Amino acid sequence: MSESGQEIEAKFYVRDLDEIITRLHELEAALIQRRVLETNLRFDLPDASLRAEGRVLRLRRDTEARFTYKGPSTNEQGVLSRTEIEFTVGDFEKAKEFMEALGYQKLLYYDKYRTTYALQTSEVFVHVMLDELPYGNFVEIEGESSEMIRAVANQLNLNWDTAIGTSYTALFERARKTLRFVFRDLSFENFAGVEVSASHLGVRAADA
Repeated sequence: MSESGQEIEAKFYVRDLDEIITRLHELEAALIQRRVLETNLRFDLPDASLRAEGRVLRLRRDTEARFTYKGPSTNEQGVLSRTEIEFTVGDFEKAKEFMEALGYQKLLYYDKYRTTYALQTSEVFVHVMLDELPYGNFVEIEGESSEMIRAVANQLNLNWDTAIGTSYTALFERARKTLRFVFRDLSFENFAGVEVSASHLGVRAADA
């Protein structure tokens, strides 16, 4: 998240995360968070109004527990920008109970592994997240401006024209409809033995 409280990022589907890691090491990027499993709960009101308005309310647990609110996003040439408010909480389960007591319901549960690097560009650090989801691998680049993000994408040899203008949960919905999944949670357990291709997600590999 930028200092202005805006999340500014671009997302890419990739075939080979190891190749991206090698390139990050060549660029002397700093590893700031080793690979960690994230557990996410996305909440909504009973009328699903948050989702309808493009807003996100999420409780995440990795090395700590955090609440996140995201406003509706805009997409400008592959860069997504939206208001983001995030803070830590002391107890994941109590936070979940708190939301349910207020009348919020679980919309979706999803898992992913994330490794985070920081790469300095123009005296500002840009974060590069390597995400392993049950249906594929991705690179997220987050920075203060679209220009910085695009510069890092070029350094990583990612095809900018393949930038994904939607969320991981929206990609899941594409795959769920195409492959006719009966399950509704995006977990590694549910995807065990399931082959998902880029075409099922409606994306193209940025490292092709």
